[in-house]
Amino acid sequence: MIYRETGQFKASYAADQAIFRLVEDRIGMGAILFLAFVVMPLVGSQYWLETIMLPFLIYSLAAIGLNLLTGYAGQLSLGTGGFMACGAFSAYKLATAFPDLHVLLVLVLAGSITAAVGILFGLPSLRIKGFYLAVATLAAQFFLLWLFNRVPWFTNYSSSGVISAPPLAIFGDIWVTGFEATPVAKYLFTLSLVSILALAAKNMTRLKIGRAWMAIRDMDIAAEIIGIRPMTTKLSAFAISSFYCGIAGALWAFVYTGAVEALAFEINVSFRVLFMIIIGGLGTICGSFMGAAFIVLLPIFLNNTLLALGLAEAVALASHLEAMIMGALIIFFLIVEPHGLARLWQILKEKLRRWPFPY
Repeated sequence: MIYRETGQFKASYAADQAIFRLVEDRIGMGAILFLAFVVMPLVGSQYWLETIMLPFLIYSLAAIGLNLLTGYAGQLSLGTGGFMACGAFSAYKLATAFPDLHVLLVLVLAGSITAAVGILFGLPSLRIKGFYLAVATLAAQFFLLWLFNRVPWFTNYSSSGVISAPPLAIFGDIWVTGFEATPVAKYLFTLSLVSILALAAKNMTRLKIGRAWMAIRDMDIAAEIIGIRPMTTKLSAFAISSFYCGIAGALWAFVYTGAVEALAFEINVSFRVLFMIIIGGLGTICGSFMGAAFIVLLPIFLNNTLLALGLAEAVALASHLEAMIMGALIIFFLIVEPHGLARLWQILKEKLRRWPFPY
């Protein structure tokens, strides 16, 4: 009785094609945004805002970028970590070479540079696909990290190879990077940016470019026959996906860790983001957030729960139990619903709409 579309009539095409067509969906999204933008900054501690929420939001943004490429366009990629590193180092070079640039302009330019790199490494997708394309993007991952480690120009000739991100302000004295930035400012800045980019990604999937991605994903030969250009469609997917991953890498280096280093974006980052979209759901923006929550937030909850219950006296034992439980949960959810957590949420909403006669 709480989730019905009976009586909710649409009087225009715009209302019928809205992202949130039902009043319940709009109320739910409004409640989530209220909790994220108002309640969390007021009640959240520094540990919650910086250690838990920041990596969750940044990984969610990277998962959205990979989901646009793999989930919507069907192009398998294992180079997410390399593209994130490209965004981080691009933002660092821009911030140090042009210290007067606004932080938003630094992020947009860093994402644009990463998009150009993504197009370059997306060229093999015009001839190969599937696991062969995954190997090609894996080569991009190794090459980019090797480049940032071996060429001292990217680190401004630092002897250690680990460089501190310069402080940047959103406006006035409100800093979002550096030692003067407060946890609330960094959290709200990241949350606002991720929310805007997530909304943009959702709208892109509903436009002509998103439908072209899905047509190429489902059957590329048929898509080409009906007039969709594979080269433009595939390279646009690589460009936009890399743009999102580049901004995520810049946020990781500038806002979260405060240091720019290639070791933070090794191959395990690429696999981690890939697991997020597989568990959350391929081809869904909501699934990117669910997968990031499953990979980032659930281990912290399990670890704290085990220690609180006294089931793991040693921290090392708690970590092993956490890994075992996480592995079992991943297998369980993939068996129950191979299409991810987003599909489970969709099934739950469909059952609520037909209650008390769900099927």
